[in-house]
Amino acid sequence: MNFLRFFIAGIIVGIANVIPGVSGGTLAVVFNIYDELVNSITLNVKKLFAKRGFLIPVFLGVIVGIFGFSKLISFLYSHFPSQTNYTFTGLILGSIPMIFGYMTKKPDYENNENGRFSTGKIIGLVICFVAGFVALSFSAYFDCLVADKTIVHGTLPDFSVKYAVLFFVAGVIGAVAMIIPGISGSLIMLIMGVYYIVILSIQELFNPQEMVHAVLLLTPFGFGVIAGLLGGAKLISILLKHCPNYTYAVILGLICASALRLTLYYGFEKNPVTIITGILCMVAGFAAAFFSSKMTASEKKSE
Repeated sequence: MNFLRFFIAGIIVGIANVIPGVSGGTLAVVFNIYDELVNSITLNVKKLFAKRGFLIPVFLGVIVGIFGFSKLISFLYSHFPSQTNYTFTGLILGSIPMIFGYMTKKPDYENNENGRFSTGKIIGLVICFVAGFVALSFSAYFDCLVADKTIVHGTLPDFSVKYAVLFFVAGVIGAVAMIIPGISGSLIMLIMGVYYIVILSIQELFNPQEMVHAVLLLTPFGFGVIAGLLGGAKLISILLKHCPNYTYAVILGLICASALRLTLYYGFEKNPVTIITGILCMVAGFAAAFFSSKMTASEKKSE
């Protein structure tokens, strides 16, 4: 019975990790597997073996969720690229209130009578926000823009060292983001411009003609994910414990820049039908992310 429960929970977490704006960590909390999952991420072989009854069904479920749902994502990109990207823009915008709330929430150890941040800390938050915003702007150097049109048309880019480095870094950051409830790892991948390539590469693993190509692209990403899960979990826990406001300020800068970047890259549609359906998709994406963040907040309050 526990195997089935852990397997289903893994499927839901896997699906969540495919959808930008939806946090796999949040759903792990909802399904009451988060603490055990985080504590099980280790290089200790004995501990991994002892946790096999939990880890095996969860990770099998995550794999089923990721591979199963990626097919739908690829279909949407191929047939409704504008509406899909409008939806993702809405998801990004809908996550901003949540991140802003995390950034401006005073840690318990800093509470004082007036409940306000010092001028120095406000300046620090602004600097961190700008740093995140500028960092994303310079990511165009990798020539791997968000929603690369070759991906929308179903063509994988050629493998290169530049892509390998970007994929590895995106894998590390995305994996670390997946550990944090309320933060979407796939949203971070979208921000860094690798989301579409990863999704299509997963699809092409089942295509004999493109299998080797897809494996080459996914290999550095996979190593990045492993490195992020094993090495990044400790770092992010330290940052969130000792400087949560500054950490979320950088994240907010990344997210705001990503929304602007998506809009500027695609421009404004001229087709009335596309505009109307796009706006509806954006509103739906915003609502999904916003109410998901509300659920996260209520979960934290009940802890």
